[in-house]
Amino acid sequence: MLKSALAVVTTLLLVLAGAFPANAQSVERGKKPLVKKAVFKKAPVKHNVVVTKHVARGSLDHREKLVKKTTFTNGKRRVVYQRVSAAPSLPVVPPIMTAGDLAGLNLTQDPLALRSNVALVIDQASSQVLFEKNASIALPIASVTKLMTSLVVMEAHQNMEEVLTVTDDDVDREKHSSSRLRVGAQLSRDDMLHIALMSSENRAASALGRNYPGGLPAFVIAMNAKARSLGMMDTHYVDSTGLSSHNVASARDLAKLVVAAYNYPTIRQYSTDAKYMVEPSGHAVQYGSSNRLVLNKDWDIGLQKTGYINEAGHCLVMLTKVEGRSVVMVFLDSKGKLSHVADAARMRKWLSEQGPQNLTRVNLHAHADES
Repeated sequence: MLKSALAVVTTLLLVLAGAFPANAQSVERGKKPLVKKAVFKKAPVKHNVVVTKHVARGSLDHREKLVKKTTFTNGKRRVVYQRVSAAPSLPVVPPIMTAGDLAGLNLTQDPLALRSNVALVIDQASSQVLFEKNASIALPIASVTKLMTSLVVMEAHQNMEEVLTVTDDDVDREKHSSSRLRVGAQLSRDDMLHIALMSSENRAASALGRNYPGGLPAFVIAMNAKARSLGMMDTHYVDSTGLSSHNVASARDLAKLVVAAYNYPTIRQYSTDAKYMVEPSGHAVQYGSSNRLVLNKDWDIGLQKTGYINEAGHCLVMLTKVEGRSVVMVFLDSKGKLSHVADAARMRKWLSEQGPQNLTRVNLHAHADES
């Protein structure tokens, strides 16, 4: 039996050795069994093919738009159009049309390329017109109105030290302009005049008119009466601030107003001060000039006033010296925040280049070329 068992075991070993010959040899030699490494072949790279799909524009929703994209695959150019959500469009705000634009004054060309629809320059001493552009047309004058307000206040000979109080009647409910004078604030008539001229403070100008004998209606009557006495036949006032677009005047009329107001040293000083401190109700408030030219040492300005409302555009009147010659400059309905100041600089340069002896009058009117 023992021999039979050994024979069976031997047979089994021979069978196993035949089934795994490599492994058997390795084991016999004391080596690790050899393992055949698997070989992985790289799969071919598949390039995405972009399919061109044309979308009819008429099928687009109003909130969608087509975006064109170009790609290159295997050196071939492909174009695809994709639908994307369109950004919400903002409402188109039309440009503000001034009274001068509506009258067609913006069509008038001039050799200085002024941004103002109206311009006038006269010699103060001789009243000679040196430059004129649409100067006889009445337009809204905005806060240039305050120059007449100051003239009426000065000629009324009221107590300049009298304390005036800002009331609810002085609040601007037409243009909703801001003010640093609160309702209840108190200032002397002199201080009210100062900041109305220098910084174009609307509530101060309103308080000046309201505290005139007979109130604001009487003050407006006095303003129009003074205009007539100065020969300002194209001028009409309805308030003391200029916030109303019904305050109108021509450039020729405003030149007369500048010359008349220049006779008052107080108006000259207050309109050309750069800064001024007031204390309404005991609180110090510093105001600054509305005209940056008064800070410029290159300018010799004897009187000035600025103004702006939508209907009037940017306005500027002043009396200044150019090459030692006193001239009155009027610019109305100018486009751009500082365009009236730039026009004044262009005009001064032109006057300097011309010289007093060679200066020739330029007279321009709406829809007309230089004459």
